[in-house]
Parts: sequence; C-alpha cells; structure tokens
Amino acid sequence: MATQTAIIALLVVAIIAANLPWMSERVAFVGTPPVRGKSEWIRLVEWLLLFCLVGLIAAGLEYRTQGQLQAQGWEFWVMNLSLFAVFALPGFIYHHDLRRRLQRRGRRRES
Repeated sequence: MATQTAIIALLVVAIIAANLPWMSERVAFVGTPPVRGKSEWIRLVEWLLLFCLVGLIAAGLEYRTQGQLQAQGWEFWVMNLSLFAVFALPGFIYHHDLRRRLQRRGRRRES
C-alpha cells in the first residue's frame, strides 16, 4: 500500500470512528440499547477507546509502509487527540442539537 493511500484511508477511518459513539445508542455498538439511553460517560469512554484503536491502526500502517515506528513525544498525542475531537464534532452536534431540531420540524409538518 502506498503511503498516500494509507494516509487517506487512515483519515477516513478516523473521521468515521470519531463520530460513531454519537450515532449509535447501543453500548459498544452491540446488543440492545439501554432503556434510559446511553449516558455521556459511556459515549466518552467509547470515543477514547476508538481513539486508541485508530492509533493502533495508524501504528500498523506506519510499520507496513515505512518498516519501523517513529518515536513520538507527548505533543504528538495531544495534537492527535485534539484532531480526533475536531473529527467528532459533526456527530456531537447531530446528537445534541440537530437530531432534536429535525424531529421537532417533522412533528410540525405532521400537524
């Protein structure tokens, strides 16, 4: 796999993974949803686990394309966490604002 293809694939995977906790009501994306809904703490834990998973995928792609892993300082991980938070913004906005507005709009049209 070429380096450019690996980078594009990783960005697509990261954007999808960052938004998953806010798009699904199921805990860990399996089973039935909780009766009272999924709490924000569970969503945050899922989001952090997906961040770690994307990091492992990135390390695997780096090793596959370059043959070694580069040493990274704490600054690298803070920037990656910040970028992952920016990627999660569409799902967060959809879950907390846009979905409710769309539901209210649909109810008004039915009346």
